[in-house]
Amino acid sequence: MKLVPKLLLAAASVTLYFTTVDAKSAFAGIVNYAFTVNSPTTEGNGFFSFDDSTFSDESIPVAIVKSLSFKFEGDSTVYTEEDDINYPEFPLVFSTDFLTGQTSFALDYLFKDKANPANSISYEIIGEDFTIFSSTSPNSEVISGTVSYQKVPEPMSLAGTLIACSLGWTIAKKTTSMKKVKV
Repeated sequence: MKLVPKLLLAAASVTLYFTTVDAKSAFAGIVNYAFTVNSPTTEGNGFFSFDDSTFSDESIPVAIVKSLSFKFEGDSTVYTEEDDINYPEFPLVFSTDFLTGQTSFALDYLFKDKANPANSISYEIIGEDFTIFSSTSPNSEVISGTVSYQKVPEPMSLAGTLIACSLGWTIAKKTTSMKKVKV
C-alpha cells in the first residue's frame, strides 16, 4: 500500500511534465517583455513581443518586433509598432547584457508624439536610454531618461507550476493522513 501513493505521484509528475513541455514548445519562439520609461518630465509602461528564431546573423543580432504597446502615464494615447518612423523595418529588438552581465533584450524604437501632432516632439528608446527631442529644431533641449525591461513569464509555465504544486500538496496531505490512520 505504501507504493500506490508514490506511483500516483510519479505518474502525475510525468504527465504534467509532458503537458508543460508540449505547451512550451508550441510557443517557444515568441518572447514577451514589459518595459518602463522614466524621465524627469514623463513616465510610461509598455509591452513588446518578438520571435527569437528570427534574429539576424549580424555582429549584433536583431529581430523585428511583432507586437508593441506603449502608453505614457496620464495620457490615453497608445503607441504601437506601427508608430515607429521607419515601420515596417523597425522597431527592432536586440540582445544586450547592459551593466548586469545577464543577457536581456532591448528596444530600438523611434516615434513621434501622437497626442499633439502639431508639435515636432519625437521619442526614442534605444536599449536603456530614453530621449525626448524636437525633430525640427536641432538646437532644442534634449530630455533624457532610462528604460528598464522585465521578461514576462509564459502563462502555460505559470499554470503548470501551480498545478504541479497543488497536486504535490494534495498527494502529500493524503499520504500523511493515510499514515495517521494506520498508526
